[in-house]
Amino acid sequence: MRTPQPDREGRFRALYADAYADVLRFAQRRVHSSHAEDVVADAFLVAWRRVQDAPSRSDEARAWLFGIVRHCLLNTQRGLGRRDALAVRIAETAPADSADGPEDDAAVQRLDLAAAWRRLSAGEQEALSLRVFEDLTSPQAARVLGISAASYRLRLLRARRALRRQLDLVERPSSAPDPLSALASHTPAGPPSAPAQMEENP
Repeated sequence: MRTPQPDREGRFRALYADAYADVLRFAQRRVHSSHAEDVVADAFLVAWRRVQDAPSRSDEARAWLFGIVRHCLLNTQRGLGRRDALAVRIAETAPADSADGPEDDAAVQRLDLAAAWRRLSAGEQEALSLRVFEDLTSPQAARVLGISAASYRLRLLRARRALRRQLDLVERPSSAPDPLSALASHTPAGPPSAPAQMEENP
């Protein structure tokens, strides 16, 4: 006698409702917004076929879905040349010419950060974004990338150092605040603790 399987459709519906918004933001950072929904649709089709493999914890399932989206994107982009990492975009906000004050300082910080971010490799951007924007633990981020947690922590450490080197090249008054704090006000943005996550030990 065949053992009844869990409610596959119910499990998928719960997974979709819980994670769709986060998965869409994940895709939007890595592909043009006009294609992001198509990528997410493809990823959830894969998830439907493999829903019995989805972790039961919501945060682990979220990381599992990120890994599926990344795999879909890499498969598409490898058709244009071998790619092992995905570049991640962050928003830029230009300061108003007439502004002079805290808001202007914050805008300058974001521009400094965006300039430094663009000079990072795709792999460095990925390592940082999984911690800062996606708020994943090292084991979860490692799962997205298909590597060990120890390897991810090493990548993250190197990526932080690379970003710091690039920020040090940005000329700004010595009294200006650290551009890393601009991460908290970026759109799409990470959690409020993002700057601290950038600096903490992996």
